[in-house]
Amino acid sequence: MAVVIMGVCGSGKSTIGNLLAKALDCSFLDADDFHPESNRDKMKRGIALSDKDRIPWLEILRNALREHLLSQNIVVLGCSALQKGYREILRSADPDYTQGSSESVVKFVLLDARAEVIAARLEKRAAEGNHFMPPSLLQSQLDSLQLDPSEGILKVDATQSPNDLVNGIEALIFGQKLDIQDLMYWS
Repeated sequence: MAVVIMGVCGSGKSTIGNLLAKALDCSFLDADDFHPESNRDKMKRGIALSDKDRIPWLEILRNALREHLLSQNIVVLGCSALQKGYREILRSADPDYTQGSSESVVKFVLLDARAEVIAARLEKRAAEGNHFMPPSLLQSQLDSLQLDPSEGILKVDATQSPNDLVNGIEALIFGQKLDIQDLMYWS
């Protein structure tokens, strides 16, 4: 199984993805680590990536997920995966996946929070010099976010504590019983 922790910049993908991978005792892949330098340079200059920039990057991520899946390993990926077509590329890491179906061993969890919360996180991160993505690109990411209820994406409230989020995600994905009423909801 592959669990993709998705969302806009500043939603907590790396933090939650790392913690979830530790809880599951599996590998964590941070999609940011797979960007070519040309993509990083564009984002540093406040230029949103185009599909021409994104598609080869997503294909590399798909191939990395497929390696783990073929080895029967669980893997967690932190990746924006904002559009349905991008998620289709990642779902195709599942060798048994039928295009257009939501049935896949690649599962998506959206870290969801109000734009103001995310903007504040990005401002803090920028002030600390901790990321190449400038806060000015948040709106382009929010505008790009496409959610289709038929995909079965798990949405979680990204303002919850990291440990509560990880426990809730783990419980829902693996079917454990846990009282998490206000933590999660399905799209």
